[in-house]
Amino acid sequence: MEIIPYNNPPCCHLNRNLVKKSLNRQQVKLLSLRRNSTSCTRIHCRSGSVESSDKRYPCLKKYSHGKSSRPFNGLEPVKNVDTKVFSGNYDGYVIGNEEDVGSMSETGESLGRVSIPGLPGDSNGECEAPISSGSWEWKPKFNVHYEKSGCENVNSPPILFLPGFGVGSFHYEKQLKDLGLDYRVWAIDFLGQGLSLPVEDPTSQSEESTSKGKDLVWGFGDKTEPWASELVYSMDLWRDQVHYFVEQVIGEPVYIVGNSLGGFVALYFAACHPQLVKGVTLLNATPFWGFLPNPVKSPRLAKIFPWSGTFPLPESVRKLTEFVWQKISDPESIAQVLRQVYADHSTNVDKVFSRILEITEHPAAAASFASIMFAPRGELSFRDALCRCHMNSVPICLMYGKEDPWVKPIWGLQVKKQVPEAPYYEISPAGHCPHDEVPEVVNYLLRGWIKSLESQGSVSLPLLDDTESIQNSINKDLEFMREGSKKSVRVRFFGLRFSVWDRITSYLKSRFGTLDIQSP
Repeated sequence: MEIIPYNNPPCCHLNRNLVKKSLNRQQVKLLSLRRNSTSCTRIHCRSGSVESSDKRYPCLKKYSHGKSSRPFNGLEPVKNVDTKVFSGNYDGYVIGNEEDVGSMSETGESLGRVSIPGLPGDSNGECEAPISSGSWEWKPKFNVHYEKSGCENVNSPPILFLPGFGVGSFHYEKQLKDLGLDYRVWAIDFLGQGLSLPVEDPTSQSEESTSKGKDLVWGFGDKTEPWASELVYSMDLWRDQVHYFVEQVIGEPVYIVGNSLGGFVALYFAACHPQLVKGVTLLNATPFWGFLPNPVKSPRLAKIFPWSGTFPLPESVRKLTEFVWQKISDPESIAQVLRQVYADHSTNVDKVFSRILEITEHPAAAASFASIMFAPRGELSFRDALCRCHMNSVPICLMYGKEDPWVKPIWGLQVKKQVPEAPYYEISPAGHCPHDEVPEVVNYLLRGWIKSLESQGSVSLPLLDDTESIQNSINKDLEFMREGSKKSVRVRFFGLRFSVWDRITSYLKSRFGTLDIQSP
């Protein structure tokens, strides 16, 4: 465990010249092909030392978890669960149902096979990059857990990975071990999730509750501790957390990659702080988050909801939380979600399953979940954040698993329509978490995209060679070795000529033959 003081970044200090340099690089037109413009409205937004411990949650054995909790003794005692689990509003475009979009993606010419490297330590004999853990105290009692690799690659650009809801930095282990061979790589846990849960109860019990012998989980007390007086696990909190982590720990502009919720936070952060972002990669990014109105954007409407994720939880919310938490933290429920979001059920998710289950046992997990669910929306919607990134020439890359049951292909196509110059790679078979399901493909595409940007376009985008145009859409089969056997994944690249109308026309022609369809 590495301990990072508040004002001592591990690799380098923030260099204002580097920030300015990054701004200049972002003004370079990506491959000189930024021909399309989007009409946007400007949206205004506002913008220590830690005690060392080798144990993840030393408090687990010292505190009772309440009625809804149970002791965690690993995977062995869990019954009826196979230890190998397999083994807001978005005002976008509507172009038919998800099945149509999936079928439309099947059309197009296949241009051959490409062999890509497997993961290090698996098939090519290359050693993995070692991973180290760290803890950073952003504010008093706000301890952020992170993992990093490749810090010795001082001349390489940094990459920061943001996790989806309910997981943490451990979900990017395959990226840290592989990409850490070439880059400096970080992955963090959002506050209120993973290993960035509180180390103390954000609430305290009254003397009356104590005298009655009430045994409450953290956050279910009667009074808020001073350090948690304004605490709510929201989009705005996570945006600020990423902002200061980049400035204080990494110390220079980064390539930022986010899956699901992490994709939205990555885009949100880039929209508000473009000078600290070299590029954004979205991995099946969720296009909305939060249900209650934002108090800054809609102050009058927000007053209608007196409680929006702060501590302590109201009595009615406590009862609802206890009921819901019992359902979703059950091992079988966790296993069922994993079976749903991974398209390839041969993927080993034992470690992911056990880490998620471990997190649910933390005494602060239930109340943190309630705070997240009732937190207000961010000041910017996903569409607004995307628009602002487009205005500030922040490079964006899209990598979406086609078989995602939650963020279906239609959402990726909507993003591509709003930012047509962004390279869009649709991976199949792959579900909601392509970085964990097909890390060989995601790592290969991410490396190629970064190389293309760093070379200012002199290196072609992944899957494109000198004879192939970025204008066109192509299909390619990517082959790689995993555990001694060959695997193949189909990747479709959507070029600049992509349009929703062309996809619909192509789909209709493939289903009903030649039709005389006029463009609207």
